[in-house]
Amino acid sequence: MNSQFQDMPMQEETPTQDIEILTENLLDTLKEQKQLEIVAACKEGFEEDLDSRSEWESNIDDWIALAKQTKEDKTYPWPGASNVKYPLVATAAMQFAARSYPSLVPSNGKIVNSVVIGKDLDGSKYEKAQRVSTYMSYQFMHEMCGWEEDMDKMLMMLPIIGTMFKKTWYDKTEDKVKSKVVLPKNIVVNYWTTSLEETERISEVIYMSPRLVKEKQNLGIYADVELGDPVGSPGLMPNDAAMNSNTVPYTIIEQHTFLDLDDDGYAEPYIVTFEYNSGKLLRISRRYHLDDVELKADEKTIAKIKPIQMYTKFGFIPNPDGSFYDIGFGVLLGPINESVNTLINQLVDSGHLHNLQSGFIGKSLRLS
Repeated sequence: MNSQFQDMPMQEETPTQDIEILTENLLDTLKEQKQLEIVAACKEGFEEDLDSRSEWESNIDDWIALAKQTKEDKTYPWPGASNVKYPLVATAAMQFAARSYPSLVPSNGKIVNSVVIGKDLDGSKYEKAQRVSTYMSYQFMHEMCGWEEDMDKMLMMLPIIGTMFKKTWYDKTEDKVKSKVVLPKNIVVNYWTTSLEETERISEVIYMSPRLVKEKQNLGIYADVELGDPVGSPGLMPNDAAMNSNTVPYTIIEQHTFLDLDDDGYAEPYIVTFEYNSGKLLRISRRYHLDDVELKADEKTIAKIKPIQMYTKFGFIPNPDGSFYDIGFGVLLGPINESVNTLINQLVDSGHLHNLQSGFIGKSLRLS
């Protein structure tokens, strides 16, 4: 039987013990050589996934700039030429958000509506469903700080980029379930994977200040290892301005992957957290509940483990090429928006030239 399950009664664990198992840092149980092998494999897999979606990622900035109506300096056909940006993509995104938000976050606060499955002769299932709906709606609106704001933000960005993510997890330090929106650039999976459930790796890029890293080390969440001075990561940092700041954050990679730590030939689901530039491991923790472990007929050997899925993907329109990342108005309306911008600016420049009334009188002009 696998080493992490030895002397562990599968049916007698309490919820508290299960949480302790999930939040335990396994880094101290591994030899240094094993740690180096793990972080090297995780970093290689992260860079491989990042490279697979490089073309898609390079287009995100163009779509957002179009929606924000970002103006660049123009020197053609002359310096100071017309530079109008028509808000076609932005208007479409706002209309989508305005229609979808009331449906997902109704004004009566009933966000969750449980459905009764099967017969309910005495109405007990319906009553239980109502209690579940009321409590979960309360969790979303009152216990999960910033959930409503994140939903508003996500519904605005989703139609532009086409793909957004939400992360939902149990925070032991605050003893409650938390949820936050994660930008698509910060969730790295292979471009050609089919789904979050089927992929071998999900890597979240987290920019964390030295103060917050030290705080997590003090709480025992991260291993107390020396990371050196934080270094900006070109291609990963959200902007180049932070590269020259005194508050450059560490680039933390939280990778949800599979590891065979007990060398039994079967890789179990784990979360590996490491600092990208220094290559130092900060944390390794399990991402499965004991109830999700399925044993073989002999009741001694693991047959399969269902991993905990913390990320939820929100897609706008499925990508025609069959890839994981969906498309939005940036793809559908981007070229049209650019054409509208060009036509408007040409008309304004043409009117400008016409109104100048410049030139010379050509009457009786003779040129050899």
